Amino acid sequence: MSRLTNFQQIPVVDVAGLYGPPGEQAVVARELRRVADEVGFLYVIGHGVPEEDFEATLDYTKRFFALPLEEKMRVYIGNSTNHRGYVPVGEEGMYAGRDLEDQPNPDLKEAFDLSLELPADDADYLAGNPMLGPNQWPELDGMRQTVNRYYDATIAFGKKLLQGFALALGQPADVFDDKVQRAPSQLRLMHYPYDPAPSDQIGIGAHTDFEVFTLLRPTAPGLEVLNGAGEWVDVPPLPGAYVVNIADMMEIWSNGLFTSTTHRVRKVAEERYSFPLFFNVDYDVLVEPRRAPLIQGFAGVKQAALDHAALGASISGAGPSVFGWFESRAAAEAAAPAMRAAFAAAGVDSESFVSPVNGPAAKVLA
Repeated sequence: MSRLTNFQQIPVVDVAGLYGPPGEQAVVARELRRVADEVGFLYVIGHGVPEEDFEATLDYTKRFFALPLEEKMRVYIGNSTNHRGYVPVGEEGMYAGRDLEDQPNPDLKEAFDLSLELPADDADYLAGNPMLGPNQWPELDGMRQTVNRYYDATIAFGKKLLQGFALALGQPADVFDDKVQRAPSQLRLMHYPYDPAPSDQIGIGAHTDFEVFTLLRPTAPGLEVLNGAGEWVDVPPLPGAYVVNIADMMEIWSNGLFTSTTHRVRKVAEERYSFPLFFNVDYDVLVEPRRAPLIQGFAGVKQAALDHAALGASISGAGPSVFGWFESRAAAEAAAPAMRAAFAAAGVDSESFVSPVNGPAAKVLA
């Protein structure tokens, strides 16, 4: 299970090491594991996406949303069979949450949605796949090429980051590669209009994201994240950095080790642009918890856990933290002290506890 903490700010992780040799990749993976477990949100630097690609996309986004409504509605999302195009202000709504009496509110934003660019004669598109196919584009010279260049660069980084998360789970870096070959990962170009009195308004209501993770570039404050104490923590932009959050599919893949953290957008007074890319899997991929034994090192701890698991266990870890999932709570309770004793025999201080969340579990931390 995850250990969502009472964090008060979002950690910064330099992932440049993911492009380096195995030792540097392992260092980044350990930090990704800690942050994904305890926070579920992080700023990412060292990603390698050219800043000029983002700035050019921002420029075209401003130009698009400045067009008359009639012009924008020519690429209305309702014209598309694969969810691409313009979404006008007030068309989408999310529940605001308990703090606003659980009343549905229209989101105070407009958006332009796009995804993997495929030709109109693509076989999956012609067969009626609801997520794959061509994008709609407005009549702005160069916008298609510019935005697609940023999209492709962000997707390439997302695949590298996915390998980092695989390593963080103790798995081979390429374990998820075959699941993101033609993924309908959606990029939203979003505009939050200036609002002089936003105190009781929601831009996007409290939610978690559905996909694997989200790669976000915002231009102004407004994003808030819910910590383990139930407090909303501001996530202001960090120049040149992506804001990355774990999403539901990654929480499932990690069997609850990583946290898909609740977040929202509110208190948006100044005009704001936001660029979330929802990194997804291929349309036909089944997402389910991964239970293979994955521990790297600490062989005695692994054996101790297996010896005390009457109906079998799955163990994972990539360093001083080891996680075990068991078929019964009794097996987990027996394994926890045995795993701790194995650490002690190796001269490593540790603690252990058993949790019923996401199935009976024993967790040992050095």
